[in-house]
Amino acid sequence: MKNQIFNTDNSKTTVLIRLMVGVVFLSEGIQKFLFADTLGAGRFAKIGLPSPEFLGSFVGSFEIVCGTLILLGLLTRLASIPLIIIMLVAIATTKTEVLADKGFWEMMHGSRTDWSMLLGSIFLFIKGGGLWSLDKRLMKG
Repeated sequence: MKNQIFNTDNSKTTVLIRLMVGVVFLSEGIQKFLFADTLGAGRFAKIGLPSPEFLGSFVGSFEIVCGTLILLGLLTRLASIPLIIIMLVAIATTKTEVLADKGFWEMMHGSRTDWSMLLGSIFLFIKGGGLWSLDKRLMKG
């Protein structure tokens, strides 16, 4: 089991994807608490999600914890799973309306960060944390 959780390759460049995904999710999670009216509970209420106060804190907490784990390269594969789910829900709840109202290109423009975070998280789920990660150090030990 340990082998499957911490397993990663020797790629040095995976750290670039970890930095991108980790920094964005950590930042977005913190902002859900700092600017709850516009980026946290208020945003969730605006798009019609149930229990927006709970969801804002819940999602923000996962983004902070998982973003930090991704940055450290610790439990990278496990940490990427909630982030993949968050991005799938974000795309489904915010971009389908844009697609219906404003068309494909407007939706693509507005979702470029969402797609980057989704694909980056999927990449980390598949590859793991790479050479410069705590996962790699734990596999050696």
